[in-house]
Amino acid sequence: MDLAQLETKLAAARTRLILEKPFLGSLVMHLPLKAADPKWCKTTATDARNFYFNPDYIARLTLDETQFVLAHEAMHCALSHFHRRNHRQKHRWDVACDYAVNMILDEERMRGPDNALMNAAYRGLTAEEIYPVLHEDPPEETQDMHLFDDDNPDGGDGDPREQERDDGGQGGEHGDQSDGSQSDDDESGDRGGGRSERTGDDDGRQQAAPSPESAPPPPPRDPDKLDEQWKSRLAAAAQAARQAGKLSPSLMRFVDNLLAPQLPWRALLARYMMNVARDDYSFQRPSRREGAALMPRLASQGVDVVVALDTSGSVSRDELQEFLTEIDALKSQVRANVTLHACDDKLDPAGPWHFAMWESLNLPNEIAGGGGTDFRPVFDWLNHTQQRPDLLVWFTDAQGGFPEREPDFPVIWLVKGKADVPFGVRVQLN
Repeated sequence: MDLAQLETKLAAARTRLILEKPFLGSLVMHLPLKAADPKWCKTTATDARNFYFNPDYIARLTLDETQFVLAHEAMHCALSHFHRRNHRQKHRWDVACDYAVNMILDEERMRGPDNALMNAAYRGLTAEEIYPVLHEDPPEETQDMHLFDDDNPDGGDGDPREQERDDGGQGGEHGDQSDGSQSDDDESGDRGGGRSERTGDDDGRQQAAPSPESAPPPPPRDPDKLDEQWKSRLAAAAQAARQAGKLSPSLMRFVDNLLAPQLPWRALLARYMMNVARDDYSFQRPSRREGAALMPRLASQGVDVVVALDTSGSVSRDELQEFLTEIDALKSQVRANVTLHACDDKLDPAGPWHFAMWESLNLPNEIAGGGGTDFRPVFDWLNHTQQRPDLLVWFTDAQGGFPEREPDFPVIWLVKGKADVPFGVRVQLN
């Protein structure tokens, strides 16, 4: 199959995506198609500006699989995976990103190629949530190359498959164009980098007919700007697909969660604790010495907060300490009296521990645990002691037995992992 036939195949796959899944199709249209030299591109690749492909690899794919790989690269860009790695190890991050994208596409009933990473345990999780679950040096290989950054001392991008590259990134006849000659418009991906698919570019730099890219492109020079561009594209694609009635419920939830302002768990916890603080105006008659006028005054009283720790072993002691440090910082602000208890599948016999609003909240030196997870003992204890706290805060992975009935006091679940809760407010810990 020659290059023209492959371009026709890719164009047909993009057209089908636009008709059948307009959200994904719209995102794919922002990545110009570029054939790449098999020496550095074994399958497909993206730098968040273009879609690079190995002609032999695309020739072996079915049309459904071709749609999958196109959507896969577009989703990496829409999710800003090129902008979110931070301090994380590159190969491990790339594997986490592949799992996150592929499980989204799998939920859309798209069929991936044989080398697509799939694991039902990662369904609904972000790359940040998948990353800590993976092995420190994952044996998996990504189905594509992520050309987002370059932290490999020998000049590679850190992908194990690129170690076979022997050209040193020098780029042949196009090498000087792949090294910083792109304009800001090129970097957005709308023109497709410094090399055009046409015989001429707007500024006249491209005169030759298109040929396979002989070297991988440099990383994006302005990832912040690129991130903003992809967020705008994501919002526009979602709006168009929603209006056409072709945005699936799973993608709708994904887009809403991605575009909605996300507060860190500490800010959310502070908001809920502030909401239960009993500060209100009082019209109670003042002392005679204050005069005859009856004016409203701000009255305050303490807040009773119960904090429950999941000690089943799914949460480390360092994480428990970090959580209690946040509670301690908020406790004085809302004048909270805190009762601390620990529970795996039964209550810690040494608990509960009580802390007045002026006392520092500390993690006990010895906490029983390591068994299964059951949340009912804490609720049973509150019922037995006839306590009705202003707020119950659970720190857990939410994988255990819940009470059949929702209590008549507010509950906040700070959840590590993807498990759901049957009642209360669920705050995700990343």
